[in-house]
Amino acid sequence: MTNRRNKALLLALCTATAVATATTATAAPQPPDRPRAGTPRLDWRPCAKPDGPAAQECADLPVPLDYADPAGPQISVAVSRIRSDRPEARRGTLVVIPGGPGGSGVQRLTQKGAALGKELAGAYDLVALDPRGVGGSTTAACGIAPEDRRLTTLRSWPGPGGDTTPNLARARRVAEACATAGGPVLRSFSTANQVRDMDRLREALGERKLSAWGVSYGTYVGAVYAQTYPGRTDRWVLDSSGDPDPERVARGWLANMGRGAEDRFPDFAAWASHPDRDREGLRLAGSPEEVRPLVLSLADALDRSPRPSTTPGTPLTGNDLRQALQNALYRDSAFPGLARLLLSLRDPQATPVLPPELAQPLPDAEASQLLAVVCNDVAWPNPPAADLQHAVDEDRGRRPLTAGMPVNVTPCSFWKTPPATPPTRITDHGPSNILMIQSRKDPATPYAGSLRMREALGRRAVMVRVEQGGHGMYLGNGNACGDRAVTRFLTTGARPARDTDCPN
Repeated sequence: MTNRRNKALLLALCTATAVATATTATAAPQPPDRPRAGTPRLDWRPCAKPDGPAAQECADLPVPLDYADPAGPQISVAVSRIRSDRPEARRGTLVVIPGGPGGSGVQRLTQKGAALGKELAGAYDLVALDPRGVGGSTTAACGIAPEDRRLTTLRSWPGPGGDTTPNLARARRVAEACATAGGPVLRSFSTANQVRDMDRLREALGERKLSAWGVSYGTYVGAVYAQTYPGRTDRWVLDSSGDPDPERVARGWLANMGRGAEDRFPDFAAWASHPDRDREGLRLAGSPEEVRPLVLSLADALDRSPRPSTTPGTPLTGNDLRQALQNALYRDSAFPGLARLLLSLRDPQATPVLPPELAQPLPDAEASQLLAVVCNDVAWPNPPAADLQHAVDEDRGRRPLTAGMPVNVTPCSFWKTPPATPPTRITDHGPSNILMIQSRKDPATPYAGSLRMREALGRRAVMVRVEQGGHGMYLGNGNACGDRAVTRFLTTGARPARDTDCPN
């Protein structure tokens, strides 16, 4: 599920809004337990990357293919850790839960391990796992055709004018491919199994409890773990949360992206029209109000006539531009790249450069895992074609930046196997040891959806609301007040006494 930039402002104001603090009730720091008989053994090996911490280690964790048959076939989950360099300060283990579905915890730990280690001052061993189907873990593939593995087809962007006919045909054939080729491994890719695998990692580490930092989809994984194993949670951070409604898991997250784009786009419009962009050669318009019609008109023109790009055989379409916009809204540092793309489209002599994530299809295993998790987690409706077209047309009118994509059909509507485990309902039953951090202008997990998670957790959680726009707040998008609140909680257990705000 995200690199961010730092704008450290008004830390004192943030602190002043939360003069009273509460310390979560947690057990005193404990050394790891000795693993019990039958606990899986972790054989750690060095695995440092050139851009990662030198002390990073990796191992393979055996887990049951099916937890209903724990002695049956086993698969492998890749895990990684960075041990505390200050044993005297160590208080436990913090698991880094990636976003996605499809995010790599091992890669996330490589990217964030050094910053976390510095911020947390040795308070934790840092660990992460690659969910089933991801990275170094056991994978499975559906044999999805390359043209169906592009980001703009996996996201089900409608055709020109909002036509959903191609989406329906694609969704059927992808679901059929996964039913034919995926097998029991693909059917095991789910949030429920990721949670079980995470607890098996806890056991292998000899820990009574875990602390956690989950981002984006990782907040749902974290919330499900805290609901399933409340007594095994220490200090829990949910960063950029979606709506946990068990009737709309994944489908609701997708639908909310339209709202998120609308919440966040004004930040890009203000940036792209600011006079400072003149000296950078990136100014798109004289006022923020002019930026939206410019983007929409360029996307509409590409719907009618895609432009050849620098990637041979892959033209830039209207949906490519819309997806590039969605991606750029995740962080301010991506605004210049989007502005360059838009400027190239205004020049009839220029050949636009596709963003790397749009230039080629996703690998088959990655695309298959992403689909399998959301389709295995909950049953999706299969509306009549006319009802689907009506929903897309209506959404396009209300939120043209996302052009109906958030409510369009996916392969989940034609998935062949029902969920093996009903979705977990998140409640306020459990210890009050959760800190939520959330941007008010999040393009992927909008603030309105995070309020549903906050409501579900009730007394268990406190929320820190951040004015800085983007997706993924802690050590990411750059709000020193929010960073300080999370670090303080993880290192001391102190949370704001009530939900509080962090201005820019």
